[in-house]
Amino acid sequence: MTLIQAMPDIRYTHEEFRRAALEPTPRIAVFDCDGTLWSGDAGVGFMNWSIEAGLLSRDASDWLDDRYRLYRQGKVSEVDICGEMVQVYAGLRDEELHRAAARYFAAHVEPQIFPELQQLIADLREAGTEIWAVSSTNSWVIEEGVRRFGIPLDRVVAARVTTKDGVITSDLVAVPTDEAKATALQSLGISRPDAVFGNSIHDAAMLDLAVHAFPVNPTPDLAERSAQRGWAVFYPEAVLAERRK
Repeated sequence: MTLIQAMPDIRYTHEEFRRAALEPTPRIAVFDCDGTLWSGDAGVGFMNWSIEAGLLSRDASDWLDDRYRLYRQGKVSEVDICGEMVQVYAGLRDEELHRAAARYFAAHVEPQIFPELQQLIADLREAGTEIWAVSSTNSWVIEEGVRRFGIPLDRVVAARVTTKDGVITSDLVAVPTDEAKATALQSLGISRPDAVFGNSIHDAAMLDLAVHAFPVNPTPDLAERSAQRGWAVFYPEAVLAERRK
């Protein structure tokens, strides 16, 4: 069985996906970011890039590398690793992290943006939809990324710590993953968004909130959940092309 054949049976074509997302026009649409708006995990990518770039000390780099290995072994939870991947920058200046995220995103993530999602968000914005981005990746990278989509920074919910006098602290503000994605939206008064777009099982809780759920480029566990829920899924052309190889 090929990878293409192994994909879920209920799949949107690009035109079907666009029509389903735009008709009727959603009042509120919520998007995950990594794997949904662009290929890959920008949070892990930034972690590795910042280690290689010397942004973190050797001790901090070794600690974070060890923690991520334990996470991959299932010995550190999703919420813990997402929080620690933000806290590790404590002591650095917030402005420095914003500059670093801008360099990293332009070089490594921007080329991986899915054109279909970029165009869809442009169409939604033109139609007057209120658009939110919700991600467990650090706020520096996500805020840089959503600029490419015209999403206002005050509609970004991402892993975040406080700053004091411009210096990053280790005090967590939010780590939106799994159920925390849904509760973060609910705390903002968004209890039933018209449309939610996500790619992994960590988006399942907020997909369940939606009037219309749109799994995009779903991981195997989300593809299975989508089949159970009867959700049609969408694969961007870049994903299909890679899987045809």
